[in-house]
Amino acid sequence: MIASVPPPASAAASQGPVLRDIHLPPDPSWWPPAPGWWVLGALSLLALLAVAWLWRRHRRTQRQRRHVLAELDRLLRQHRCDDDQAALASGLHQLLRRVARRHDATAAQQRGEAWRRTLARVPVDAATLQRLLALDQAIYRAPATFDHAAASSAVRQWLRLALQPRKWKPLAQESADA
Repeated sequence: MIASVPPPASAAASQGPVLRDIHLPPDPSWWPPAPGWWVLGALSLLALLAVAWLWRRHRRTQRQRRHVLAELDRLLRQHRCDDDQAALASGLHQLLRRVARRHDATAAQQRGEAWRRTLARVPVDAATLQRLLALDQAIYRAPATFDHAAASSAVRQWLRLALQPRKWKPLAQESADA
């Protein structure tokens, strides 16, 4: 009988250690996100806040514009009811002053040439500017000298432009034009 002889020690060493199968690391976690995602999220949030702020500012400007033009319409309706030309001239003049005061704090006290320069900061033609300046005198004159249709048209035209802040000429440009 042949006895089985164990293999020599050198043969067992040549087969090497017993290795397990290759395994992959676990999938990365979704939290916390990589720094790039944090930056993208912050930029998205800032963009959203900027759009919301611009939208609110636009709505507020539109609401103010509608309010001023509605007040002009109210003055004209009141004039049709009571036919008081002095009250209409006074109301139109006050409305002009209030809107001009938004861009020039001294507009409420201006008279003469200073008031003309303030009105001229809004790009309107010379005839419209003259009708607006005539309101100042129409408050104190006899009602027969006041053309309310032309004055209200001039006021509406000036207000539509004046209620858009980009339409106002800067003070430096206005004094250079004079």
